[in-house]
Amino acid sequence: MTSNDTYLTEEEFAARYHVGRRTAQRWRHTGDGPAWVRLGPRRVLYRLSDCERWAAARTFRHRADELARASAA
Repeated sequence: MTSNDTYLTEEEFAARYHVGRRTAQRWRHTGDGPAWVRLGPRRVLYRLSDCERWAAARTFRHRADELARASAA
């Protein structure tokens, strides 16, 4: 982590990745979303670099590429 990391609020994360806030919350609960930081009982942030790495790991050239990666796991 560097001192110039950018952080997204839950709302900013949801807007950036075009998902609902409840989806982001569910992903936190199930572990399907990117890494996140809890700063307080109601304060959750996402490090932008973690979000980008998470999205890149879910980027596919075509459906066969996605299926091949899923079967390898």
